Amino acid sequence: MTDVLLPDPAVRVADAQELAPDLLVIPNKQVDLVPNIGLIGGTDAVLVVDTGIGTANASEVLALATEVARGRRLYLTTTHFHPEHAFGAQVFAGHATYLVNRTQADDLQAKGSGYLEMFRGFGGPIAERLEDVEIPTPDQVYDDAHDLDLGGRIVELRATGRGHTKGDQVIQVPDAGVLFTGDLAETGQFAIFPWFPPYDVDVSGVGWLSVMDRLTTTAPKIVVPGHGELGGPEILSTVGDYLRELRDETWRRRDSAMSESDIRAEVKALLIERHPEWSGQDWIEPSINCLCAE
Repeated sequence: MTDVLLPDPAVRVADAQELAPDLLVIPNKQVDLVPNIGLIGGTDAVLVVDTGIGTANASEVLALATEVARGRRLYLTTTHFHPEHAFGAQVFAGHATYLVNRTQADDLQAKGSGYLEMFRGFGGPIAERLEDVEIPTPDQVYDDAHDLDLGGRIVELRATGRGHTKGDQVIQVPDAGVLFTGDLAETGQFAIFPWFPPYDVDVSGVGWLSVMDRLTTTAPKIVVPGHGELGGPEILSTVGDYLRELRDETWRRRDSAMSESDIRAEVKALLIERHPEWSGQDWIEPSINCLCAE
């Protein structure tokens, strides 16, 4: 992570854009700790994907969702348990049914408090937005797959297995060809590896690569990454190619008995040279440490 004070992670609901009929995305506009947020409607209900960090952001998202819904029932889901994606869900209590996969619910219970403390430690506007946050408890939990009927539109919620977190979930809207990936895919930056031993070592580079290979076969028309610009299926292949590159370069050196410090130095320099335009260089070393341990 970085010691530089991060900007205010404010969700800008005024920037919401329509991707397909009754399907909106609030883009993150390249602001750190702001996710791309979705609103997916059917004739009977509207599903919100992710909340933004803190109750003030989530309140704005809820207000927009209520306006869009015009009396339709509201659902909320989150792509994974990290604060900018799920730590506003308490605002939706009594207004929406909060639905996630079982492993993500376990992540919230087991790790939510630790991540809340860690993110408050960033100080500044991030700590301010987290002042009144409580770790949410989902209303409904599914195991591996759930098809949510919004009325004339089925939305597919799928637990992917261990990747960026244990409880990662993707949301697919088949009739529109849209896939929400959460932080399994991002654009314009190095993959975020929350490798924080001994507190959290659930991220798996091997598992993540396997997930990306499977997602690539779904061939969506539009990919909504966790952070960064929206795009097409090339987003999935780009992330998959990078994870494969990261794995191969790390393991080649590990298998030659090179020291971990030398592996980190060589692989980091190589990846920056190959992807000089990408942000998030602070995440390269944790990703190498993760692959060294797998």
